[in-house]
Order: sequence, then structure tokens, then C-alpha cells
Amino acid sequence: MKYIILSLLSIFSFAIELQHPQIYKNNENINTWVMSEKLDGIRAYWDGKQFLTRKGKVIYVPKWFIKNFPNFELDGELYTKRDDFENIQSIVLDKNPSKKWEEITYNIFEIPNAKGDFYKRLEKAKNWFEKNPNEKVKIIEQKKVKNEENLNSFFNEIVLNKGEGVIVKDPSKEYQAGRTPFVLKMKNAQDMEGEVIDINISEKTKVLKSLVIKLENGITFNLGGGFTKEQRENPPKIGEIVTFKYFGFTKNGKPKFASFLHIRKD
Repeated sequence: MKYIILSLLSIFSFAIELQHPQIYKNNENINTWVMSEKLDGIRAYWDGKQFLTRKGKVIYVPKWFIKNFPNFELDGELYTKRDDFENIQSIVLDKNPSKKWEEITYNIFEIPNAKGDFYKRLEKAKNWFEKNPNEKVKIIEQKKVKNEENLNSFFNEIVLNKGEGVIVKDPSKEYQAGRTPFVLKMKNAQDMEGEVIDINISEKTKVLKSLVIKLENGITFNLGGGFTKEQRENPPKIGEIVTFKYFGFTKNGKPKFASFLHIRKD
């Protein structure tokens, strides 16, 4: 029976209850907070033994990559550089780790369930890797927010250089899992995921016209923007999860000005 249970656990994955940001609305008092770049990579939770995606799937990493990793939890981003998500995803989610893992770094932004405020939690990771070095590990730089103008300047610099956005965080709070008002994300456009439930092909051109997307709340809509010529000729498949950007919602709860970004595999 024990071996049956272990076998089943290796087949199914379970979403992990991690910390998630809310959206910055420009009316929060963030003058004592810290800010950092929001990296567009694959979020990776280290449970003390292995890497897992945000949905609980095992990430197969080369043994050398996790040399000197601690037995306590870490939360961070597997990343290469800005505007490189599809390459990162192809490397990180390959079940047979390739030499291309040399391009990846692990960028830590939180120590889940550690005691103390944010500074003390980060210090735990810093102290560990100072004594047990790993050249692939980075602690994401946190800058104090002076005022709203300072935050906006930092955000604009990142976005102009093809970065995704900014995370602002109240460093005085203890760790809190789930969606929290003490961690906020700031982006030009928001993004969301949905499941492809149907595909509309143009009768005239015989290529993709739009995808029918089902959101987590059950709302469906047609996603027709943001696709390249190659993607229209070889569109995402029914059942796949796609990420798209949007600018608010219609009165019917459908994303406005939605544009395809990529297929999500993690």
C-alpha cells in the first residue's frame, strides 16, 4: 500500500499555498515599504528538498544547480533576463535537464514560513548562502520607497527596458500565505490565465481567427489579438492554459483589449 501511495503522489501535483500580491491602486501608503523588480520567469518554490512550480509540479533540475541549498523553504524566480520567458520556460520545464540550465539563476524574494519581518527572513537566506555559496543563487535587491514619485520612476525605468513591473512590499509584516494587501504588484497591463475550450479558424485564410477562453470564474470570451503569423498557423490546443494581458473588464466581466502572451506550462 505504501508504494501505491507514493506512486500516486508522483502522478498528481497539488497547488502550493504561497504568498501572492494584490494589484497596486495608487492609493496605498507605501512610503515605508520596499520595492523590487518583478521578474518574468518561472516561479519556483524550494521545499527543502526539491523545486516545485506554483501548482506543485516537480521541476527537474541538474544536481549541480542545487548544490548547498538549505533544508528550509525558499520562494523565488528561475530566470535568465528580461523579455525571455519562452526560453526560460522551455529550459526549466524540460523533464530532462539540459546544458542550457547554465543560463538560469535562482532569484530569491521570500523565505516562506520563516519567523520575523521581511528583513529578518531575507537575512536567513543571505546568511546561509554566505556560508554555503552557490553562484546560481541571487537575493533580489530590495530598495526603500522614498515616495510615490520615486516608485513611479523606478517602475518606468524597468518597463522602458522591457521589464515586467515592480513589487512593493511592507517589510514590517510577518510571512502571510495567500493573497495579501501587504504585497502589491505594479504593471502597465494586468495579465491573467484561461483555458482554451475552442478554436475559431477563418474560413477565408484557414488560420487562427480567435481562441475561446474560459476563465477560472466560468466566464468565456474570444481572444483574437497578440498572435504572430506562426502562432496563427499553429495555434494553442484545446485544453492548454494561455496567459494574456488586458486592461480592465467590461460590465459583463470580460477582459478588455485582451492580447495573447504565451502558453503557460507550469
